[in-house]
Amino acid sequence: MTLSVVGKSVARKDLREKLTGQARYSADLKLPGMLHGQVLRSPHPHANILSIDASRAARLPGVYAIVTPFDAPPGRVAPDVPVLDTRVRFVGDEVAAVAAIDAGTARQASDCIGVEYQVLPFVLEPEAALAPQATAIHHGGNLVTGRPLVLERGDVARGFAEAELVLEEEYVVSAHSATPLEPRAALAAWEGDMLTVWKSSRGVHVDRAALAEALGLAPEKVRVVGPHLGGGYGNKDESRLAALAAVLAQRANRPVRLEYSRAEEFVAGRTRHAVRIKMKVGVKKDGTITAIHTVATLNKGAYLASGLGVARRTGQGPLYLYRCPNVKYEAYLVYTNRPVAGSYRALGAPQGHFALETLMDRVAEAVGMDPLEFRRKNQVPPEGQPGQRTSPHDQIIDSQPVEGGVPFSSNGLDQCLRRGAEAFGWQEPKSHPDDADPAKKRGRGMSMMIYRGGPGSPSSAQVSLDRSGRIILATGLIDVGEGATTVLAQLAAETLGVRYEDVDVIFADTAATPNAPITAGSTATFSTGTAVVKAASQLRQQLLELASTGLEAPIQDLALGDGSVYVKYAPERRMPLTEVARRAQGGGLTSSASITPGSADYIVNSFGAHFVEVEVDTDTGRVRVLRYVAAHDSGRIINPQTALNQVEGGISQMLGFALSEELVTDGPTGVTLNASYLEHKSPTIQDYPPIQVIFADVVDPVGPLGAKGLGEVPSVGVAPAIA
Repeated sequence: MTLSVVGKSVARKDLREKLTGQARYSADLKLPGMLHGQVLRSPHPHANILSIDASRAARLPGVYAIVTPFDAPPGRVAPDVPVLDTRVRFVGDEVAAVAAIDAGTARQASDCIGVEYQVLPFVLEPEAALAPQATAIHHGGNLVTGRPLVLERGDVARGFAEAELVLEEEYVVSAHSATPLEPRAALAAWEGDMLTVWKSSRGVHVDRAALAEALGLAPEKVRVVGPHLGGGYGNKDESRLAALAAVLAQRANRPVRLEYSRAEEFVAGRTRHAVRIKMKVGVKKDGTITAIHTVATLNKGAYLASGLGVARRTGQGPLYLYRCPNVKYEAYLVYTNRPVAGSYRALGAPQGHFALETLMDRVAEAVGMDPLEFRRKNQVPPEGQPGQRTSPHDQIIDSQPVEGGVPFSSNGLDQCLRRGAEAFGWQEPKSHPDDADPAKKRGRGMSMMIYRGGPGSPSSAQVSLDRSGRIILATGLIDVGEGATTVLAQLAAETLGVRYEDVDVIFADTAATPNAPITAGSTATFSTGTAVVKAASQLRQQLLELASTGLEAPIQDLALGDGSVYVKYAPERRMPLTEVARRAQGGGLTSSASITPGSADYIVNSFGAHFVEVEVDTDTGRVRVLRYVAAHDSGRIINPQTALNQVEGGISQMLGFALSEELVTDGPTGVTLNASYLEHKSPTIQDYPPIQVIFADVVDPVGPLGAKGLGEVPSVGVAPAIA
């Protein structure tokens, strides 16, 4: 297949705006008469709000609106999150909000609000929250859904009985913050009964539905716009922010902007789940794995957010990365009085892979095998796991499967292991410190990974040709920094046979784009990309049909290129797209496509293998990552430079997860102790090692023009490789 746009490192669509400072983020936006919002937050980890006296605050000059749980709309932002609640569940939970003429007055007003609390017992650890005498944080108890998630293939008891060696271990992963450069912000304005919200978002259509539900509005009365996003990483949602801004704006009859401070982003944003994982592996002496049993207990914090998805994805590596007929995964998702854990790049996969890959190194050592040799022997093969398919044959296969008997659409894992090891020099002798300091020791590590390859929620796209001959791509997705606007425009240009520069994009505005899911789960390229290719293919057919009459040639003899439709055997006979557009009724053409992504025949997954060399100073404890090789199978790479950025960024970001980051909650008080860049200990550019990136030579037959998911995959294998 000859490609002209896909596979090229074209310039990102948003590059000029960002480089020149013209890009506008949510907190940059201003409207005439705009007020500033401020949230009053709970000093207690668990309490009932008995009464609120906001009279002093209301009397301050410049205060225009106040909302408390006693006069807030009765709707819910999420199933367990009302607009405001008379119970607070962590230190930093929302109590009330004010809108004032400036930020200083808003802060002063929030300080003037008097609150009477009934302090309740609190728990910070899941084990304590599950104790019979523990106070229920939500109705129904502290175990989310009231029962654990249990997934099983085969018979683990039989698998362990067949094993000649059984190893088990317990691993603890701490909570930490995504530390985005941009704290979340929302600007709300009303025009009559129409609400418009500009906000930090990763899904404007999903946000519109949530706001409509919370405020008791019809969805068509709500417009949500997603400006540029200053670091999404999955956690820019699942909060009360936009609903509070909207209520304040309605009561003040003026626009209101509500923006988190840096400390609020750490405390009231969303963290990665702290997890305790118990894992047990059975193996024969020749290295064949007979059973894997995993029990994960996840600290949910005060509200559910995306916890169910995190619990599920924590188990995908243990369930499916290694060929094994007998596996069992149990997940206990537990409410506590900590800050809310939610979405963060790759959800629970880094935690699950950390435990799995660290234990598999021990297993390899116990049977006397090199870690690379052990993984190549036991990696899940292209035909998938042993066993029988249980899903109906006309049903799209889950991209996080449990069952056996279903092949992958493509599986370049072995290529990643081979090429990564070769580039790293895995079989070569270890290097030694130049200064021969006896306190400095060097070691090598590796890991492999599996991740969903892109099929997500139903997706839509609209591709149009306007009167000027330009292509307009409209999709409700938001570019969270990964380059979706660029990659999807490349797919549209390639399918239509036009230049990338001739494609304009409209993203993240519910008033101008078709319905779309959130940008999450590494699904944008695969899911919305498939819809883009379908819509562009339909538009291409319309263009050829219109041009066929004017060029006096059958459709099969026509081609698109260089902004024209032309006759293949006589390229001088051509019709510019501007003329084609004029031939259309109304002077333009539009094609829309809605798809349910995935395959009924294959599992669509992405894979990777990481290799790392580290140096440890045994006197000081300092760990330096000296070099890193990352090999990935994400199908056809649409934009090599953007893909390289994704891998380098994911690895660099997860160095903190591996070595230094932890959001610390004080046991006696429930207070977050390190809500700042200074104390959270995120790595900086001085900590990043040289990273060599290799992409497997794989074209996926199911994905759009051969592509699969990439955005989150590189973050999965970092911690176990370094450990």
